[in-house]
Amino acid sequence: MPTLFLSHGSPMLAVEDSPAGRFLEALAPRLPRPRAVVVASAHFAAAPVLVGAAAWPATIHDFGRFPDALFRIQYPAPGHPALAEDIARQLIAAGIAASAWPDQGLDHGVWVPLRRIFPDADIPVVPLSVNPRADARTHFALGQALASLRRDGVLVVGSGGFVHNLGDLVWTERDAPMPEWATAFADWMRARLADGDLTALLDWARRAPEAHRAHPTVEHLLPLFVALGAAGDRPRVETLHRSHEFGSLALDAFAFH
Repeated sequence: MPTLFLSHGSPMLAVEDSPAGRFLEALAPRLPRPRAVVVASAHFAAAPVLVGAAAWPATIHDFGRFPDALFRIQYPAPGHPALAEDIARQLIAAGIAASAWPDQGLDHGVWVPLRRIFPDADIPVVPLSVNPRADARTHFALGQALASLRRDGVLVVGSGGFVHNLGDLVWTERDAPMPEWATAFADWMRARLADGDLTALLDWARRAPEAHRAHPTVEHLLPLFVALGAAGDRPRVETLHRSHEFGSLALDAFAFH
C-alpha cells in the first residue's frame, strides 16, 4: 500500500468540477483497495496525538460562508475503534504520547477528498491529529511509527495543502496565475521530494524560499511529513497531480512507495 499526500483545497472541492476533483475521482482504481484509511488532517490539531476512535464518526462542517448545499453533505463512513486503539498503542510503543479519542468526527480535510475518491463511504476511516506547534521532524517520526500499517492493507493519507496562504489568494479569480513566491516554494519542495533529500525537507522552514509566506501557519504542510514517514526509510516519490487555484493555492498530490 502506498501512502499519500493530498491537497484538499477549498471545501468546494467536494462538489465542484475541477482538475483536482477529477484527479481524486480517478484515483481509487490506481490504488489497492484498503481495509481502512487513516487520515492525518491539517484541521485536526491536538497534542499529544489523538486517534479518532468513533464507531460512526460524524461529518464535521468546519467552515463558513459556503453554499448551504455543502453543509447538508454527509460522509457516513464507519470508523474503526479497534484499529484506532492499535494505532495509539503503536505510537506509545514508539515513544510518542497518544490516545484514542472516541468523539472525533471527520473534518473537511478528511471527508472532502475521501468523498471524491471513495464516494460509497464504505471503507472505515480513522482521523489522526497533527500538532501545529511541532516541526516536520516530529511528524516524520509520527509517520515512521505507522509504517507497518502499509503491510496490513491500511492506507495512510496526509491531507493538507502544498502552498497554503489564504490571505494572499486572489478570491475573485479562480484561474489567476501562480505568483513567483509560491512557484519558488513549490518548485523547491518538488525538487527536494524528487531527489529524496530528507535532510532539506525536514528543515524546510529554514531552507525553502518563501517558506513563511507559503505557509504562514504550518498545519497544512505537516501531513505531508506524516505520509512521507509512513512510507518507510527510502520511499520512492510519485507525483500524482499538480494544479492550483486562486493564484497561490497549490493542490499538488504525491504517492510514496
